[in-house]
Amino acid sequence: MTITQTRTSLPDTAALRRPAAVRLAWLAGSLLVLCVLCVLSVAFGAREVTLGEITAGLGGDVRGVSEAAVQARIPRTVLAVLVGAALGLAGAGMQAVTRNPLADPGILGVSGGAALAVVIGIVFFGLADPTVYLVVAIIGAAVAAVFVYSVGSLGRGGATPLKLTLAGAAISAAFASLTSAFLLPRVDAMETFRFWQIGGVGGATWDRIAMVLPVLAVGAVTCLLCARGMNSLALGDEVAAGLGENVFRTRLIAAAGAVILCGAATAVAGPIAFVGLVIPHICRLLVGTDHRWLLPFCAVVGAGLLVAADIIGRVVARPEEIEVGIITAFIGAPVFIWIVRRQKVREL
Repeated sequence: MTITQTRTSLPDTAALRRPAAVRLAWLAGSLLVLCVLCVLSVAFGAREVTLGEITAGLGGDVRGVSEAAVQARIPRTVLAVLVGAALGLAGAGMQAVTRNPLADPGILGVSGGAALAVVIGIVFFGLADPTVYLVVAIIGAAVAAVFVYSVGSLGRGGATPLKLTLAGAAISAAFASLTSAFLLPRVDAMETFRFWQIGGVGGATWDRIAMVLPVLAVGAVTCLLCARGMNSLALGDEVAAGLGENVFRTRLIAAAGAVILCGAATAVAGPIAFVGLVIPHICRLLVGTDHRWLLPFCAVVGAGLLVAADIIGRVVARPEEIEVGIITAFIGAPVFIWIVRRQKVREL
């Protein structure tokens, strides 16, 4: 990208900037909505509970099934918050690194690579330790990210948004097929992980949260520390380098943070699609393109989206539940089509 092209694009970026007061208002409002959704997540589900039962369950006074249900919903809500925040951050980071408006852990095959790595470990190596799942998922996500970027970089023009999207979609489909092929002959593994493949937070426990929380914290801090560098990358590699930014290092560290977040979230909740795609676009409309604001806002809104999707999945088909990955797919697919038509797959 030339300096002339960059100057031409700057008015569009400036038009999306927001005053600090407006950004703070949106962030405070989003946090308030998230708190309300967390309360609703504890209150509503497949089993109806009264206000007294909610209070007793929150206080640890388990006198019946309803209080136990309330206590079971608390770690589920916390896990939904963590996974949604991680996927929102990962999506924003991947879009900044690739300058691709369609970048998403699911579309680029990163979630699929993490899921495939876990399934291979279970089927062929008998892995059973959740901590090992976490490590294997992150490795699988990293390998998938490198593979997709390498394939998308082939040919003229390098890694264009269109080529990355097509490569990611094709490789993601291949990963999904391989995952099913490895699981089908193993009825025991298939039964255990059929809901995990869809993506959900129904199996949340405090042990799983304690296991994944430090890893998610590392990935989140890594992405947040690269926020200023992501702003430079948005101007193009040549301009970013001219401003003193180490383009390769910034891109590598930011991508590593996004991969860690995606791999850890996939290991604990399964591959959940479209959260990382939808959230950054919504947040840019509200707080602009400055990643110092965009990244934390994506974390809050991503958490809210996944908690809301989990609530919907629990109440629309009572007494059964619809996994959160299905709900996010219903939400994300129309937005994906809208983005393609609006952006025409051009760079960010």
